[in-house]
Amino acid sequence: MDGGPRVPEQRRPDSGSEESTALRFSVLGPVRAWRGPVSLPTGSPQQRALLAALLLREGRTATAGELIDALWGDDPPSQALAAVRTYASRLRKSLDAGVLVSESGGYAVRGLPEGALDVAEVHDLANEAEKAKSAGDLCHARDLLGRALALWDGEPLAGLPGPYAEAQRVRLEEWRLQLLESRLDMDLEQGCHAEAVSELTALTAAHPLRERLRELLMLALYRSGRQAEALAVYADTRRLLADELGVDPRPGLRELQNRILQADPGLAEPSAPAAETVTAPVRPHQLPATVPDFTGRVSFVSELSDVLASAEGRVMAVSALAGIGGVGKTTLAVHVAHQARSTFPDGQLYVDLQGAGSRAAEPETVLGAFLRALGTPDSAIPDSLEERSALYRSALDGRRVLVLLDNARDAAQVRPLLPGMEGCAALVTSRVRMVDLAGAHLVDLDVMSPEEALQLFTKIVGAERVAAERESALDVVAACGFLPLAIRIAASRLAARRTWTVSVLAAKLADERRRLDELQAGDLAVKATFELGYGQLEPAQKRAFRLLGLADGPDISLAAAAAVLDLPAEETEDVLESLVDTSLVESAAPGRYRYHDLVRLYARACAERDEWPPSEPAAALSRLLDFYLATVSGVYLIERPGDRLVDHLERTEYPGLVFSDRHTAQDWLYAEAVSLLACVRQAARAGTLRRAVDVLWAAVDLAESGTNSKEYEAVAELLRNTAREAADPHTEARALTLLAFVHHISGSRFDVALQEAEQATELATRADDPLTGCWSSNISGVVALYQNRHEEGAAHFARAIESFRALGDRPGEASALCNLSRIHLATSRTASAVALAQQGTAMYDDMGHDLRGANGRYALGLALTQSGQLSEATECLNQALQVFRDSRQRLWEGMTLFRLAELDLAARRPAQAAVNAEAALTLLRGIGGEWRRGNVLTVLGRGLNGIGQPGRAQVCWREALDLFESLGAPEADEVRGLLTPTAAA
Repeated sequence: MDGGPRVPEQRRPDSGSEESTALRFSVLGPVRAWRGPVSLPTGSPQQRALLAALLLREGRTATAGELIDALWGDDPPSQALAAVRTYASRLRKSLDAGVLVSESGGYAVRGLPEGALDVAEVHDLANEAEKAKSAGDLCHARDLLGRALALWDGEPLAGLPGPYAEAQRVRLEEWRLQLLESRLDMDLEQGCHAEAVSELTALTAAHPLRERLRELLMLALYRSGRQAEALAVYADTRRLLADELGVDPRPGLRELQNRILQADPGLAEPSAPAAETVTAPVRPHQLPATVPDFTGRVSFVSELSDVLASAEGRVMAVSALAGIGGVGKTTLAVHVAHQARSTFPDGQLYVDLQGAGSRAAEPETVLGAFLRALGTPDSAIPDSLEERSALYRSALDGRRVLVLLDNARDAAQVRPLLPGMEGCAALVTSRVRMVDLAGAHLVDLDVMSPEEALQLFTKIVGAERVAAERESALDVVAACGFLPLAIRIAASRLAARRTWTVSVLAAKLADERRRLDELQAGDLAVKATFELGYGQLEPAQKRAFRLLGLADGPDISLAAAAAVLDLPAEETEDVLESLVDTSLVESAAPGRYRYHDLVRLYARACAERDEWPPSEPAAALSRLLDFYLATVSGVYLIERPGDRLVDHLERTEYPGLVFSDRHTAQDWLYAEAVSLLACVRQAARAGTLRRAVDVLWAAVDLAESGTNSKEYEAVAELLRNTAREAADPHTEARALTLLAFVHHISGSRFDVALQEAEQATELATRADDPLTGCWSSNISGVVALYQNRHEEGAAHFARAIESFRALGDRPGEASALCNLSRIHLATSRTASAVALAQQGTAMYDDMGHDLRGANGRYALGLALTQSGQLSEATECLNQALQVFRDSRQRLWEGMTLFRLAELDLAARRPAQAAVNAEAALTLLRGIGGEWRRGNVLTVLGRGLNGIGQPGRAQVCWREALDLFESLGAPEADEVRGLLTPTAAA
């Protein structure tokens, strides 16, 4: 940013030359004018006031008298008329010819292009938003209102004199608030209640008597699970209105209070609108019978029905459904075709093309059957494919017929069978995506949602049996991977065995090695369905299918898959995309691939049966682990130049990715987090244990960000237990250090963290692993700081500093120095606290550590706040905040906002303190632990109390007290003091 005036966005005219010279004006801020990108002079405040008065009249003429009243009101100067004429003359010279015109003794602004005035742009956007909202498109409506509100650039008509400008300022500000309330209302409609609380807290502080904002705040708090605070907002509002205006809250606010008190279900987060109902299926000519228990697929039914309904007046409507075997392609196509009877009164044709088998149906044979069904005698049916196809199209001419081509092999098999005539349509199902079928509407069919899966299971088994064991029923459909065929088989087995309970079936399906064998009933079998697809693969495809199925995790990236297969990325992508085309593998996102759960089990069974040599599966997983360790080590080093950790990690044989900047590296780490942790979990065994713990250590940002903390902790515990069983003190020490790190940042398990850190220090000494000892000492010091054991903490940090220096690990030394600063701060040695934090931060800066430098600035900001250097502290904390936000470190972003709230209180800015504390509370949801939440609530209460919301402040303090008392934290005493009448006053 250059600090200059903001040029407002505008709608672009059609002509590029017009765009470059078009006039534009803004009044939703300082009154300004531009010709293209060039700012134009608008003169003195009175001259700008005259321009604003003309612009806001939207082309209507203002008389000289009206303009004089607008500029000076009841006390105009003696030369007011001459001044108006002078201002008009000067503006005319700045603007284009014919824009400011004189007529009937007055003036007007005419001939402006569309979107030339920001107010007009807001009107257009608001109208479009209203239309989008009426159409049910809240996302688009919110976006439009957001764009409209962004056109405000501070106070409207800023700095302009006169009664007209003052009146317009009030009007435009009221308009802005109305638009803002509408956007916030849509936020709540779309479930963004937690995020809205912070903004609404600030708005109610700025506009305390605006009841609609209070109502939205109550609703947002209630939907965030903060009922007591929501009711406290009402109590604060009622008191304020009585004190300031002598009135009661309006009926809407009182009604909302009553509904909150009654826990009205209607106040819960809005659910998605109910889908349109579809007509009951009707039996047509050749179609197979639709299943009586057809369930769900509402959006697909609607989408395909719309395409078929559009067949009239079109050459031909073709929809091609692709998906894995057993996903319900045929069932869906038959169901939709049955519903389309009225659209195709001349009949419906059906054929099973047997494309998944070894002998697919020949197109000429199918055409012969179709021609007979259309009334063509055998003697008139020609022999060749081309002649039969031509006769087929002739027979369909003038008819409206639907053709269902089920289980197609590929587009070449389908093309001769397409009707090709106006008013006709074709539905095609295949395991292969028909990307080469020209003009086809492609539909990728996925598994059912959990709700749909449970509905199907219930329809087959019976509502009474499922209701009695709902949790077990959910386990069954989950074990089936929500695949319709698997659910139908499992449900049919249970329905046929009245002595079985649902839990018995769930237990049978819980064993992954037996699951595919259990999923067969009569002539239905999931494994047989998969065998058909696997049998058609080429050898390279089969190998990739088997090996990639070995990797745990929800999906796998192209680069990771290349490591598993030990192939170049280009070859890997080719084979993966070919597997996607067969529907055995899904493309989760560009460059990412995944298996259905049951397909993965089948792939692993194939690997156990077919892979040669037998050592290849283990080698493939070892390459994957190497890939993750090599790549995440590079990510760690980009974030921490000069850090010695990478020198103490296990060596790798397979290379990883290399990144040129930290943002790309972070993008990779967070995109790969779940799959990376799954790989580490899978590698927690002899032979790969040390590499596994090193991957976890190098990926420590995942724990600190809060995004993947739970899974990170679970994997670290698994590694610790496995290392203990294997009598491997090296790995156990590292796993314990990581657990201590996770538990100390959780904010509620300090005793556990201290015990783990001390055990790690002892084991690291025994295993001759000095770096692990440095880390564990540093963590022990932090825990001692949080527990107010300052002398112990100082001793731990002193040991850590000495050890880091001995290893030449300057980032580690800087970390321990900044932490020691916190000890000095807690013991009222403010000057030395500032000096230590400055020393550590300078070391980070020298090494180019952006993220760790932010940690240094966080510590320095605390020391500067306590020393009374508030402006310097604000700068430090804001710099840290930007880096944490940019690095996706939610925990530290939230904690920095909390520290800024403390600083705001010290600077007597309670409204801003409440806003920052509320934002911190939202960010720290689910991370940081109850101790940190209690601290934030305490500061939030102070801010709310300072802006006249004592009821809500008391709710925050009571919740904080409950948290501190449950933890046995000493902060409880401070909060008890705040809850006394004298403290709250």
